[in-house]
Amino acid sequence: MECMQEGPLVGITSTIPSEVVYAAGMCPVDLNNAFITAPDPDRLLSEAENAGFPRTVCAWIKGIYGAVVELGLQRLIAVTGGDCSNAIALADVLEHRGVHVDRFDYPPDRGRAGLERAVNRLTEALGARRSKVGEAKQRLDRIRTKLQRLDRMTYQENRVNGLENHLFLVSSSDFNSDPDQYEAELDAFLAEAGRRVPQNPSVRLGYVGVPPIFSDLYETLERLGARVVFNEVQRQFSLPGPDRDLLDCYLDYTYPYDIGGRIKDIQRAVRERRLHGIIHYTQTFCHRQIHDILIREAVEIPVLTLEGDRPGGLDGRTLTRVETFLEMLKGL
Repeated sequence: MECMQEGPLVGITSTIPSEVVYAAGMCPVDLNNAFITAPDPDRLLSEAENAGFPRTVCAWIKGIYGAVVELGLQRLIAVTGGDCSNAIALADVLEHRGVHVDRFDYPPDRGRAGLERAVNRLTEALGARRSKVGEAKQRLDRIRTKLQRLDRMTYQENRVNGLENHLFLVSSSDFNSDPDQYEAELDAFLAEAGRRVPQNPSVRLGYVGVPPIFSDLYETLERLGARVVFNEVQRQFSLPGPDRDLLDCYLDYTYPYDIGGRIKDIQRAVRERRLHGIIHYTQTFCHRQIHDILIREAVEIPVLTLEGDRPGGLDGRTLTRVETFLEMLKGL
């Protein structure tokens, strides 16, 4: 698959089969990443609130709206099944504003037939050829194999820190709209990290939940002697696991389905990665906050639940809770 960086940008509200977008000669851009890495993400929130979005709507939804406006996108793929219910209303607003919206629904029953219909609808809507979709998957799977190597260097070799792991894995939702450049940067990083002296953290953490809106969480944990060696949802973006066909990959992708698949993934990571504790991040005004009940019941190690609202560093109260949690883990 050739690099499609010259193709038109298509916004995505959550991870979808990006193979289809690349096969259509277009470039997916994960609007969550575009929002949080913007020079001034608060300005994008203000853009949405000035357009009428309520204060009590999740900042990620407002940030996505602001990113669409900022980038001048003309087309959007909205995940309206298997993600945030607010994405449905967001898609309606953007469509009313003149953005062409394609909707993608993960089947609630996690059924192969339902997912196949959704992928076929997207393939037809974007005008992609199925042979090209297969070529795109082979191309992206080569990068995903390298991301599995990066993940092992995080929890087995202790050569990659939690922030580095997070940044590469979270970007695998769209490969930064340019798989060739992304792979080149990944290759260079793996080569550099392979020469590092392993750094064994005193506390090994799992991070579960959606990626954090806090700008300094990983750096703070490292400064306090802890390291994240498992980024749950970010790792899922990279479709980890053995070679499978496209449908099986997105059926095994845990995030858009029921909490059961996520819990099994977390429990496996606790054992395999020898985790001492878990940080469960929840976004203010998000329905997934309720899943904290089940995650706490399912794991046998301490869990610290953090809630974030708008972009920025850790506030004083949250920092104190993190410090107390880590001191407790060090004392176990």
